[in-house]
Amino acid sequence: MSLVMLRRNLKHLRRNPTSIFNAVLMPVVMMLMFVYVFGDAFDVGVDYIDYATPGLILLAVCYGLGATATSVNTDMTKGIINRFKVMDVPRGAVLNGHVVSSVLTNLIAIAALIGVAFLLGFDPAASALDWLGAIGIVLLLAIAAGWFTIALGLSAKTPETAGMAAVPLVMLPFFSSAIVPAEMMGQGVRQFAEYQPFTPIIESLRGFLNGAPQTADLVAAVAWCAVITLIGYFWASSTFRKRA
Repeated sequence: MSLVMLRRNLKHLRRNPTSIFNAVLMPVVMMLMFVYVFGDAFDVGVDYIDYATPGLILLAVCYGLGATATSVNTDMTKGIINRFKVMDVPRGAVLNGHVVSSVLTNLIAIAALIGVAFLLGFDPAASALDWLGAIGIVLLLAIAAGWFTIALGLSAKTPETAGMAAVPLVMLPFFSSAIVPAEMMGQGVRQFAEYQPFTPIIESLRGFLNGAPQTADLVAAVAWCAVITLIGYFWASSTFRKRA
Protein backbone atom coordinates (compact mmCIF):
# COMPACT_ATOMS: atom_id res chain seq x y z
CA MET A 1 0.00 0.00 0.00
CA SER A 2 2.94 2.33 0.61
CA LEU A 3 3.86 1.90 -3.08
CA VAL A 4 0.34 2.93 -4.06
CA MET A 5 0.64 6.08 -1.95
CA LEU A 6 4.08 6.74 -3.47
CA ARG A 7 2.66 6.48 -7.00
CA ARG A 8 -0.10 8.87 -5.98
CA ASN A 9 2.39 11.43 -4.70
CA LEU A 10 4.58 11.09 -7.78
CA LYS A 11 1.54 11.71 -9.99
CA HIS A 12 0.84 14.86 -8.02
CA LEU A 13 4.43 15.99 -8.55
CA ARG A 14 4.17 15.30 -12.27
CA ARG A 15 1.03 17.43 -12.45
CA ASN A 16 2.73 20.19 -10.49
CA PRO A 17 6.23 20.39 -11.99
CA THR A 18 6.74 23.82 -10.43
CA SER A 19 7.55 22.22 -7.08
CA ILE A 20 10.28 20.05 -8.62
CA PHE A 21 11.50 22.98 -10.71
CA ASN A 22 11.86 25.15 -7.60
CA ALA A 23 13.54 22.37 -5.63
CA VAL A 24 16.08 21.88 -8.43
CA LEU A 25 16.49 25.47 -9.63
CA MET A 26 17.00 27.28 -6.33
CA PRO A 27 20.05 25.25 -5.18
CA VAL A 28 21.63 25.74 -8.61
CA VAL A 29 20.99 29.50 -8.45
CA MET A 30 22.49 29.57 -4.96
CA MET A 31 25.57 27.73 -6.23
CA LEU A 32 26.05 30.17 -9.10
CA MET A 33 25.58 33.12 -6.77
CA PHE A 34 28.00 31.98 -4.09
CA VAL A 35 30.65 30.68 -6.48
CA TYR A 36 30.65 33.58 -8.94
CA VAL A 37 29.51 36.50 -6.77
CA PHE A 38 30.84 35.77 -3.29
CA GLY A 39 33.35 32.98 -3.82
CA ASP A 40 36.44 35.19 -4.17
CA ALA A 41 35.60 36.92 -0.87
CA PHE A 42 35.99 33.71 1.14
CA ASP A 43 39.47 32.40 1.89
CA VAL A 44 38.73 28.76 2.72
CA GLY A 45 42.09 27.28 1.72
CA VAL A 46 40.74 25.37 -1.31
CA ASP A 47 38.82 26.20 -4.48
CA TYR A 48 35.54 27.60 -3.25
CA ILE A 49 33.47 25.29 -5.45
CA ASP A 50 35.07 22.30 -3.72
CA TYR A 51 34.34 23.79 -0.30
CA ALA A 52 30.78 24.94 -0.99
CA THR A 53 29.37 21.93 -2.85
CA PRO A 54 28.75 19.74 0.25
CA GLY A 55 26.92 22.58 1.99
CA LEU A 56 24.87 23.32 -1.11
CA ILE A 57 23.92 19.64 -1.32
CA LEU A 58 22.41 20.04 2.14
CA LEU A 59 20.66 23.21 0.98
CA ALA A 60 19.23 21.24 -1.95
CA VAL A 61 17.63 18.85 0.54
CA CYS A 62 16.15 21.72 2.55
CA TYR A 63 14.74 23.68 -0.40
CA GLY A 64 12.28 20.93 -1.29
CA LEU A 65 10.81 20.63 2.20
CA GLY A 66 8.20 23.37 1.92
CA ALA A 67 6.35 21.50 -0.82
CA THR A 68 6.41 18.31 1.27
CA ALA A 69 4.94 20.06 4.32
CA THR A 70 2.24 21.68 2.18
CA SER A 71 1.36 18.40 0.48
CA VAL A 72 0.92 16.38 3.65
CA ASN A 73 -1.09 19.16 5.28
CA THR A 74 -3.35 19.39 2.23
CA ASP A 75 -4.07 15.67 2.55
CA MET A 76 -5.00 16.19 6.19
CA THR A 77 -7.13 19.33 5.81
CA LYS A 78 -8.90 18.67 2.48
CA GLY A 79 -10.61 15.42 3.53
CA ILE A 80 -8.62 12.91 1.51
CA ILE A 81 -7.52 11.12 4.70
CA ASN A 82 -11.16 10.42 5.58
CA ARG A 83 -11.60 8.78 2.18
CA PHE A 84 -8.53 6.64 2.81
CA LYS A 85 -10.03 5.56 6.14
CA VAL A 86 -13.17 4.37 4.35
CA MET A 87 -10.95 2.35 2.00
CA ASP A 88 -9.05 0.92 4.99
CA VAL A 89 -5.70 2.33 3.84
CA PRO A 90 -3.03 1.83 6.53
CA ARG A 91 -2.09 5.10 8.17
CA GLY A 92 1.61 4.39 7.85
CA ALA A 93 1.30 4.01 4.08
CA VAL A 94 0.21 7.63 3.66
CA LEU A 95 3.18 8.98 5.60
CA ASN A 96 5.65 6.55 4.01
CA GLY A 97 4.53 7.66 0.56
CA HIS A 98 5.23 11.29 1.40
CA VAL A 99 8.66 10.48 2.85
CA VAL A 100 9.80 8.43 -0.15
CA SER A 101 8.54 10.99 -2.67
CA SER A 102 10.39 13.70 -0.71
CA VAL A 103 13.59 11.66 -0.81
CA LEU A 104 13.26 11.07 -4.57
CA THR A 105 12.72 14.78 -5.19
CA ASN A 106 15.82 15.54 -3.14
CA LEU A 107 17.90 13.06 -5.12
CA ILE A 108 16.84 14.69 -8.40
CA ALA A 109 17.81 18.12 -7.06
CA ILE A 110 21.16 16.85 -5.75
CA ALA A 111 21.98 15.11 -9.04
CA ALA A 112 21.33 18.36 -10.92
CA LEU A 113 23.39 20.34 -8.41
CA ILE A 114 26.39 18.00 -8.63
CA GLY A 115 26.20 18.09 -12.41
CA VAL A 116 26.39 21.89 -12.36
CA ALA A 117 29.19 21.72 -9.79
CA PHE A 118 31.30 19.59 -12.15
CA LEU A 119 30.68 22.11 -14.92
CA LEU A 120 31.98 24.84 -12.59
CA GLY A 121 35.18 22.94 -11.82
CA PHE A 122 34.23 20.74 -8.86
CA ASP A 123 37.10 18.29 -8.40
CA PRO A 124 36.44 15.84 -5.54
CA ALA A 125 39.16 13.45 -4.37
CA ALA A 126 36.61 10.83 -3.34
CA SER A 127 37.10 7.17 -4.15
CA ALA A 128 34.21 4.90 -5.10
CA LEU A 129 33.87 3.90 -1.44
CA ASP A 130 33.89 7.55 -0.39
CA TRP A 131 31.11 8.30 -2.87
CA LEU A 132 29.05 5.48 -1.36
CA GLY A 133 29.60 7.00 2.08
CA ALA A 134 28.55 10.43 0.80
CA ILE A 135 25.41 8.96 -0.77
CA GLY A 136 24.62 7.21 2.51
CA ILE A 137 24.88 10.48 4.46
CA VAL A 138 22.67 12.23 1.91
CA LEU A 139 20.03 9.50 2.18
CA LEU A 140 20.08 9.61 5.98
CA LEU A 141 19.69 13.38 5.87
CA ALA A 142 16.87 13.24 3.30
CA ILE A 143 14.96 10.67 5.36
CA ALA A 144 15.46 12.62 8.60
CA ALA A 145 14.43 15.91 7.02
CA GLY A 146 11.47 14.22 5.33
CA TRP A 147 10.02 12.81 8.55
CA PHE A 148 10.59 16.03 10.49
CA THR A 149 8.98 18.11 7.74
CA ILE A 150 5.98 15.81 7.58
CA ALA A 151 5.55 16.24 11.33
CA LEU A 152 5.66 20.02 10.87
CA GLY A 153 3.15 19.82 8.02
CA LEU A 154 0.73 17.69 10.02
CA SER A 155 0.96 20.04 13.01
CA ALA A 156 0.14 23.15 10.96
CA LYS A 157 -3.44 24.37 10.69
CA THR A 158 -3.44 25.20 6.97
CA PRO A 159 -1.34 24.34 3.89
CA GLU A 160 -0.05 27.93 3.83
CA THR A 161 1.26 27.80 7.40
CA ALA A 162 2.65 24.32 6.72
CA GLY A 163 4.83 25.73 3.94
CA MET A 164 6.04 28.52 6.23
CA ALA A 165 6.81 26.03 9.01
CA ALA A 166 9.63 24.57 6.89
CA VAL A 167 11.34 27.96 6.44
CA PRO A 168 13.57 27.61 9.55
CA LEU A 169 14.95 24.37 8.10
CA VAL A 170 15.85 26.24 4.92
CA MET A 171 17.56 29.03 6.87
CA LEU A 172 19.45 26.85 9.36
CA PRO A 173 22.20 25.76 6.89
CA PHE A 174 23.24 29.40 6.48
CA PHE A 175 24.21 29.35 10.16
CA SER A 176 26.42 26.29 9.74
CA SER A 177 29.67 25.55 7.93
CA ALA A 178 27.84 25.27 4.60
CA ILE A 179 29.02 28.60 3.15
CA VAL A 180 32.07 29.49 5.24
CA PRO A 181 33.97 27.68 8.04
CA ALA A 182 32.48 28.22 11.49
CA GLU A 183 35.75 29.68 12.77
CA MET A 184 35.34 32.62 10.37
CA MET A 185 32.10 33.67 12.07
CA GLY A 186 31.67 36.10 14.93
CA GLN A 187 31.21 35.21 18.58
CA GLY A 188 27.88 33.61 19.35
CA VAL A 189 27.14 32.71 15.74
CA ARG A 190 30.33 30.63 15.61
CA GLN A 191 29.37 28.59 18.66
CA PHE A 192 25.87 28.08 17.30
CA ALA A 193 27.28 26.94 13.96
CA GLU A 194 29.68 24.51 15.61
CA TYR A 195 27.04 22.74 17.69
CA GLN A 196 23.94 22.76 15.51
CA PRO A 197 22.96 19.51 13.70
CA PHE A 198 23.75 20.51 10.12
CA THR A 199 27.44 21.30 10.65
CA PRO A 200 28.64 17.73 11.42
CA ILE A 201 26.47 16.43 8.58
CA ILE A 202 28.07 18.90 6.17
CA GLU A 203 31.58 18.21 7.49
CA SER A 204 31.01 14.47 7.19
CA LEU A 205 29.85 14.88 3.61
CA ARG A 206 32.76 17.23 2.90
CA GLY A 207 35.18 14.67 4.33
CA PHE A 208 33.88 11.91 2.07
CA LEU A 209 34.06 14.12 -1.03
CA ASN A 210 37.60 15.16 -0.10
CA GLY A 211 38.58 11.52 0.34
CA ALA A 212 39.37 12.03 4.03
CA PRO A 213 36.29 11.37 6.19
CA GLN A 214 36.65 12.12 9.90
CA THR A 215 35.25 9.58 12.34
CA ALA A 216 34.04 12.20 14.84
CA ASP A 217 32.07 14.09 12.18
CA LEU A 218 30.62 10.87 10.79
CA VAL A 219 29.47 9.61 14.19
CA ALA A 220 27.90 12.97 15.02
CA ALA A 221 26.21 13.16 11.61
CA VAL A 222 24.69 9.68 11.87
CA ALA A 223 23.59 10.35 15.46
CA TRP A 224 21.90 13.63 14.53
CA CYS A 225 20.15 12.04 11.54
CA ALA A 226 18.91 9.18 13.73
CA VAL A 227 17.64 11.54 16.44
CA ILE A 228 15.87 13.81 13.94
CA THR A 229 14.32 10.80 12.19
CA LEU A 230 12.98 9.35 15.44
CA ILE A 231 11.60 12.69 16.60
CA GLY A 232 9.97 13.30 13.24
CA TYR A 233 8.57 9.78 12.95
CA PHE A 234 6.98 9.62 16.40
CA TRP A 235 5.77 13.23 16.21
CA ALA A 236 4.24 12.66 12.77
CA SER A 237 2.66 9.34 13.76
CA SER A 238 1.17 10.79 16.94
CA THR A 239 -0.19 13.88 15.18
CA PHE A 240 -1.58 11.80 12.33
CA ARG A 241 -3.45 9.51 14.76
CA LYS A 242 -4.94 12.49 16.62
CA ARG A 243 -6.01 14.45 13.54
CA ALA A 244 -7.17 11.48 11.47
